[in-house]
Amino acid sequence: MNLSIIRRILGYVLILEAALLLLPTLVGIVYGENEFMAYLIVSVICLLCGGALGIKKPKNTVFYLKEGCVATALSWIVLSVFGCFPFMITGEIPKFIDALFETVSGFTTTGASVVSNVEGLAVCTLFWRSFTHWIGGMGVLVFIMAVVPLSGSNINLLRAESPGPSVSKLVPKMRETARYLYVIYIVFTLLEALLLKFGGMSVVDALMTSFSTAGTGGFGIKNDSVGGYSYYIKWVVTVFMTMFGVNFNAYFLIIRRQFKKAFTMEELRWYFGIILIAIGAVFFELKVMSHGNTPDALTDSAFQVASIITTTGFSTVDFDTWHQLSKSLLLGLMFIGACAGSTGGGVKVQRIVIVIKNAFRELHYYIHPKSIKKIKMDGKPLDESVIKTINTYTLTAIGIIVVSFFILSAQGNNMETNFSAVMANINNIGPGFDKCGAAQNYAFFHPLSKLVLIFDMLVGRLELYPMLILFNPKIWQETLTQGNHKLKKRLHK
Repeated sequence: MNLSIIRRILGYVLILEAALLLLPTLVGIVYGENEFMAYLIVSVICLLCGGALGIKKPKNTVFYLKEGCVATALSWIVLSVFGCFPFMITGEIPKFIDALFETVSGFTTTGASVVSNVEGLAVCTLFWRSFTHWIGGMGVLVFIMAVVPLSGSNINLLRAESPGPSVSKLVPKMRETARYLYVIYIVFTLLEALLLKFGGMSVVDALMTSFSTAGTGGFGIKNDSVGGYSYYIKWVVTVFMTMFGVNFNAYFLIIRRQFKKAFTMEELRWYFGIILIAIGAVFFELKVMSHGNTPDALTDSAFQVASIITTTGFSTVDFDTWHQLSKSLLLGLMFIGACAGSTGGGVKVQRIVIVIKNAFRELHYYIHPKSIKKIKMDGKPLDESVIKTINTYTLTAIGIIVVSFFILSAQGNNMETNFSAVMANINNIGPGFDKCGAAQNYAFFHPLSKLVLIFDMLVGRLELYPMLILFNPKIWQETLTQGNHKLKKRLHK
C-alpha cells in the first residue's frame, strides 16, 4: 500500500475544501450573516491540515486500484467530517452525528435531511448544503484531476469514484477527460440557473436549486421542496434532472458531432423508455383513479418519476399519500437509478439491462445447452468478466440492504419506514416512505441507525467497493506487515 500518495491526495482534498468553503463565507458576508465566520474558520483549518498532509512529495507516485479505492473512500470521509463542522459551530445542527449525516447526505448527493425547518437556516448554510451536492455530483477527485497535474495511474481514481460498471477515457489523457466532464457539468448548471432566474427565482436561489439538480441531490431551500413554485420552474427542474441522469459520454459524443453514436446508445433507450412508461402509469393513477386535474397530474407524475429515477429526491407533492401502485413503482425506480456515467445514483440502468439479458441467456441455455450466446451492449459483445462483476455487485448490494434493514429494524419502526430508508440512502435518493417520506425527515432515527445510513450513503455513492476495501482488515494487515518489514531493514542497516 502506497500510503504516501494517499496522504498526498488527502492533502489536496482538504486544500480544495478550504477553497470551496470560501463561497458560503462570501454568501454570508453579502447577506450580513454572522454564520459566515464558521465557514471561514473551518476553511483555515482545512488549509492548514491539507498543507501539512500534502507538503511532503511522495517518492513513489504510482498507485494501483487498491490505493485508488482507499484514497477515494478516505477522501470522502475526511471531506464530510471537516464539512460538517460549520453546522456545529453555528449551532444550526449542534450534534456531531446529525451534522455528519447532513454533510454526508450532501456530498453523496442523497438529500436525506435531519433538519425540520429548512427555511430557518442561514442563507450561507443553505448555500453550503446545496453546494455539497454539486461538489459530490461529479466527484471531488475528478475535479482535482482536472486542475492538479497528478502523476500516477489516475484512471484508478476515476474508476473508484465514478459511477458505472466500467469507466473509460473520453480522450487519451485522464486530465483532459476530467476537464471535459467538468466543462459539461458547469455549462449545464449555469444554463439551468439562468432559466430558473427567468422564472422569477433570485440569483442565489436559482444557483442553489441548480446545484442540487446538477448533483442529483435534492436538498431543498424551501420546506415544501419545489412544491410551491410555478409550473415553469417545476418543468425546468424536471428536464434538467432527467438530463443530469444521462451518461455524460453521450454529451461528449454530441459535442464531437457523433450524433448517431450518441442517440443509438442502448442504455439511453432503456432509460428514456422506463421514464416514459413510469410517467404514463403514475399519470393514469393521478388523473383517472384519483380524479386529479390534468396539469397537476402530468407535472407531478413527470417530476416525481424524474426525481426518483435520477435519485435527486426533490418533491412537488407528498407522494407518500399516493396509491400503492405509484408508490411501488417509485420504489422500483429507486433501485434502478440513472445511467452509468451520470451524476445519478442507484444500481444504474446499464447494470439492470445486463442482468436482464443474462437471465434470458441462461434461459436460452436450458433450451439449447450446446449453443454459445454472447451478451451485447450497443452491438458489442461484453466480456464475461464484466458480467461476473455486475452479478457480484448486485448480490453484494442486496446483502448490504438486508443487513442495514435488520439493524434499523432493531429500533422498532415499521417495515415500510426501515426498508424505504435503506433503499433511499444506499441509492442516494433521500426521501423514502412513511416516517421518512417526502414531507418528513430523518431526525427521529437512533444515532446507530444514522451511522448505518451514513455508511449506506457512502457505499452507494462510491459503488460499494471503495468503502468495503477500506474496511477490509486484510488491507491494513498487509500494510502493517510491509511497514514492519521496512522498519526492520532500516534497523538492520
